Amino acid sequence: MKWEGNRRSDNVEDRRSSGGGLGGGIGLGGRGIGIGTIIIVVIASFLFGINPLTLLGILGGGGMPEVAVTEPAGKSGPPADDTLGQFVSTVLADTEDVWGQMFRSANGQYREPKLVLFRGATRSACGVGQAAMGPFYCPADEKVYIDLSFYDLLKNRMGAPGDFAQAYVIAHEVGHHVQNLMGITQKVDGMRGRVSEAQMNALSVRVELQADCFAGVWAHHAHKTRQVIEQGDIEEAMNAAAQIGDDALQRRQQGYVVPDSFTHGSSTQRQTWFRRGLQGGRVADCNTFDAPNI
Repeated sequence: MKWEGNRRSDNVEDRRSSGGGLGGGIGLGGRGIGIGTIIIVVIASFLFGINPLTLLGILGGGGMPEVAVTEPAGKSGPPADDTLGQFVSTVLADTEDVWGQMFRSANGQYREPKLVLFRGATRSACGVGQAAMGPFYCPADEKVYIDLSFYDLLKNRMGAPGDFAQAYVIAHEVGHHVQNLMGITQKVDGMRGRVSEAQMNALSVRVELQADCFAGVWAHHAHKTRQVIEQGDIEEAMNAAAQIGDDALQRRQQGYVVPDSFTHGSSTQRQTWFRRGLQGGRVADCNTFDAPNI
């Protein structure tokens, strides 16, 4: 991916030097949770939509985990010698440019999200965020949170290396921000408690696939204006989408697939919707909620 020399976003909050961190493990009632268990929790949280904090508490044989929580620091971007930090800052800037123009074209105004870099755990308006949760978006404070060690897990444990795969992750979370600005998040959340668990899972799948499609929309326009996509980049993104499909995660974790428990979509679905956004670059093509077949 061609990103060096492009604009970097000012909306990056680097909390990594504020403390926190997992160290050798997370303390749980005197017991420790190592990285192997954390990986299992990441996969299980993807599969079942369970708060990883709860899972860690259960696995630790007690209550909620005692974690070192990174306190919010001042607004500051990553240091100049932090290549990965500068990379995600550049990707965020690119999403700002694309979505800013998209909203202006629709006579709207794009409100830029913040990107929080942290280690181990940090506070958000949605509760305590942990590295075990993977990257996430909090609509309550309009911030994307990521512990950059997730990219090591993506490469080494999930078989999805490459800088464009990393960019896809950021663009997907920004896609959730776009959904929030469009009122989609609120409508879906309003269905909780009014429909069955299986129906809520099905809605969650459509939410996630739309975010994948929005990530494709970003990639389409970023390449159209700045030629950021290099040979092999699309394959990297498609591979990442496949590796974090619910069916792929379930097969890896338990050896069989339970479609009713899907919350993010199958590998094929995630690839299909990312490709749809990439090919057309149109928000209208990303209406997963009215699509009879996803």
